[in-house]
Amino acid sequence: MDDYMLSVRAVRNGAFVADVGPSKFLVVPAGQSPAPSQAITQSAWYKAVRAAAAWQNDRGEARGDLLFVVHGYNLSVNEVIQRHRRLKEDLIALGFKGVIASFDWPSDDKTLAYLPDRHRAKETAFRLVSDGIAYLSAEQTPSCTINVHVFGHSTGAYVIREAFDDADDQELPNMSWNVSQVLFAAGDVSAASMAAGNGDSESLYRHSIRVTNYFSRYDQALDLSNVKRLGISPRVGRVGLPDNAPLRAVNVDCTAYYEKLDKDPSEIAGEDQPNGFMGTKSHSWYFGNRTFTRDLFGVVIGEDRTVIPTREVGRDGRIVLKRP
Repeated sequence: MDDYMLSVRAVRNGAFVADVGPSKFLVVPAGQSPAPSQAITQSAWYKAVRAAAAWQNDRGEARGDLLFVVHGYNLSVNEVIQRHRRLKEDLIALGFKGVIASFDWPSDDKTLAYLPDRHRAKETAFRLVSDGIAYLSAEQTPSCTINVHVFGHSTGAYVIREAFDDADDQELPNMSWNVSQVLFAAGDVSAASMAAGNGDSESLYRHSIRVTNYFSRYDQALDLSNVKRLGISPRVGRVGLPDNAPLRAVNVDCTAYYEKLDKDPSEIAGEDQPNGFMGTKSHSWYFGNRTFTRDLFGVVIGEDRTVIPTREVGRDGRIVLKRP
């Protein structure tokens, strides 16, 4: 099964590098690494993506689902496709009938590349909307509307927020574009910036039906020492959305679940993380985790946020991730 990727990396000597380049629309054959030679035209790419996204429900009604995945920092293009495929395989196993496409911004696979990565993330974010989401919105047909969802891990959450903000600032011709579900996991975005009325996030809320934020206080990549060292404020992937976030925003606290996963792996990891961990365990455990993927699946297919089986609602109304 082919994989779809919208890459904004530059090309040097026939290979992708960690610099900004023109948008390329890739169809990556199964088992292969992404390569510039796999690029097709934008119109052909979206025709293929629309066809892959379309399905029929039990009543024979046409529906389409496209999940854009936006990766975090310090990743090579090969690591990006590995995470893409892990998430895709796990969602398909749950019954997902749509299609997954990755937005590949030019991160570098160097440990100390956080600030250069963040600069490139900001520089290229707009194209997630201009060359992706808005283009698809303009191509919708009355017979089959594609539900577009966007999932950002780590710095991918920052890319999504900046993309939505820049798209409004630049007044795209198709201003009616919208997405259904926006999902952050380990989001490297300031918690304060996600408050209602904040100028950085108002476009994100305006153009989406629901924003779901998965966070864990055990996230070492987003811990307070790193935050202070970089001169940035607490991140939504560690402390959650603020209490004054809009009503369409939902926190899912993964702290207690991750504690069990980390401290008693013999009981949980064998079933919930059968293929092991990718990258920094406390930051990237979401990929390949069956409990998290089941929750994400429930959000994307439209289950009510209070009845998804991987959730428990406390007396204070806060949602906590749990094993189903």
